[in-house]
Amino acid sequence: MDITKEGISFIQKLDKFAGIERRFIVVKEPSTDERYGKLPTQRSLSELKRFGIINLDKPPGPTSHEVVAWIKKLLGLRKAGHGGTLEPL
Repeated sequence: MDITKEGISFIQKLDKFAGIERRFIVVKEPSTDERYGKLPTQRSLSELKRFGIINLDKPPGPTSHEVVAWIKKLLGLRKAGHGGTLEPL
């Protein structure tokens, strides 16, 4: 599958999960150089761990610091952090 079709398919799966429906019109097929990035589905596990983002809906109770520590332990990471607040509401 080429990168355009695979990319649109990936976005449509996310849209379906979110309850969004939209159509895509491809005007020009892109020429993508892997040095400038690739689709999440094409990344190796090590790349996902190094450059990935976890969208987490933190439950009430544990602190943001605790959740980051859990993620580091579960994934065997030396460094991890959070952007913004992980507090509910």
